[in-house]
Amino acid sequence: MRNVRLILAASVASLVMTTAPAMAQRGSDGDLKLLFWQAVSTLNPYLSGGTKEGYSSSIVLEPLAGFDEKGNIIPKLVESIPTIENGGVSADMTSITWKLAKGIKWSDGTPVTPKDVIFTWKYCTAPGGGCAQAAKFEGVKNVEAVGDDSVKVTFTGPKPYPYSAFVGYQSPVIQEAQFKDCLGPKAPECTAANFGPIGTGPFKVKEFKPNDVVTFVANENYRDAAKPAFASITLKGGGDALSAARAVLETGEYDYAWNMQVEPEVLATMEAAGKGKIITSFGSQVERIDLNHYAVDPSLGDKRSTKEAGPHPALSDPAVRKALSMAIDREVIVEAGYGLSGKPTCNIVPGPDAYVSTKNDSWCLKQDIEGANKLLDDAGWKKGSDGIRAKGGVKLNFLYQTSTNSVRQGTQALVKDMWSQIGVGVELRNIAASVFFGGDPASPDTYQKFFADVQMYTNNFDGTDPEAYLAGWRCDKIPSPKTGWQGENMPRYCNEAYDALSKKLSQTAKMDERVKIVKELNDMLTDDMAQIPLVYRGQPSAFANTLTGIKMTAWDSELWNVADWARKK
Repeated sequence: MRNVRLILAASVASLVMTTAPAMAQRGSDGDLKLLFWQAVSTLNPYLSGGTKEGYSSSIVLEPLAGFDEKGNIIPKLVESIPTIENGGVSADMTSITWKLAKGIKWSDGTPVTPKDVIFTWKYCTAPGGGCAQAAKFEGVKNVEAVGDDSVKVTFTGPKPYPYSAFVGYQSPVIQEAQFKDCLGPKAPECTAANFGPIGTGPFKVKEFKPNDVVTFVANENYRDAAKPAFASITLKGGGDALSAARAVLETGEYDYAWNMQVEPEVLATMEAAGKGKIITSFGSQVERIDLNHYAVDPSLGDKRSTKEAGPHPALSDPAVRKALSMAIDREVIVEAGYGLSGKPTCNIVPGPDAYVSTKNDSWCLKQDIEGANKLLDDAGWKKGSDGIRAKGGVKLNFLYQTSTNSVRQGTQALVKDMWSQIGVGVELRNIAASVFFGGDPASPDTYQKFFADVQMYTNNFDGTDPEAYLAGWRCDKIPSPKTGWQGENMPRYCNEAYDALSKKLSQTAKMDERVKIVKELNDMLTDDMAQIPLVYRGQPSAFANTLTGIKMTAWDSELWNVADWARKK
């Protein structure tokens, strides 16, 4: 039990958020201009796994608890963080009880109640709903009210790390009154609610134009009468990372731009203009190449990229998957596109440090063209007159897709050249980020549908514990038509041994054992080539020099404390 207490104590080491200096009055600093070059397609994070949707919705929607800039868990809608010591976590670790803070209201003036929290769980777990954040509720048996102000979450078994459901920007509480008719398959149809959720955050939605502009205004019912300092937020979407960086760092048209995936030397030149700065925070973000384990030939029709299509004719061969990884020079990719904001990695869990595995570094971090060629030769993939390998009538020709961005297109070109050296042909494709990450079940171009052989993007987990994140590679998390193409398991990886080990992690209390299992799960994904990790990415964003109160984090939404942002006087 002592080990469990140490884990919980470490997670709640700091419960008080440091804030900016007291503000004169709410709304005194005018309009805050934000720029997301990946435009926002919905303000419901349960219908999209995209970071842009999660960050933008965090301006309005809040979880019971979140994480600060150091990764410490902090109260949001509750009085304090439940622990074993204060009785909030049961001694047998099978439940956690959250007590709502007094006076918390929705932006429409109605009180937040345990019913809203209970409904949120039902919303994400409703059959046919395809909740994009289902892993957050993994192992939750029941959510019930305890009196008028508390919510008890009961787990299917002991849950040594109980801070998953309703914790972090990916798992906010939504209002039952607004979403009550949006359960299951009806969820995507509730356009008004998905585009204008009623929340508890410092701002509320005024107008939303999908894939274009979101206008927020200060929430008059926000719990701190002096906040936010800004009267409104204009969040503009679209363009590209380069123009977004310029708009903050050179022209000063915007106050903040998210995700500055721009060549490092270009950013350095822009910063010299003196209008803004790049702030980078390392957390758990990994740029990776997914390898589709299912067949994707267009002739398969509705079965394409589903289990019914059968295994991928080439990528189902472990030798092919490993050779693709061996052929990549990660150092070159980092140098060309990331500079000091990137590090080569072969892990899908790159941090915190305690969880970082070194098992595959010896063969994976160093490019080995000769070894990759030998591996394919030995597996019977022979080069034809066109230089492309083939076996049994199947050629190693792959469609490689990603979102539109200069760094990503640069990486695509580098990888294509590297793969050509081992007899692999590549067709490159890039898709507008607003579409690629949008989650529209009607679109053929989303990363959830994955109508390609390989695809590249990044994501991460909030907080410092990867349990829920690693659950995303379980067999039941594979997107499909039955789930509205939602689900975290984009590569369609399915391994019963992995599923069992993931469930064991959720029941393991001792820290040293948890670390061991996390590393084993990470190594299993790399050994099996569920995907190819490339770069451990910092999160670089651009901030105007006129802003104060910024506390950059990679453990939660970068807008986690936007209520404290203000204009320098």
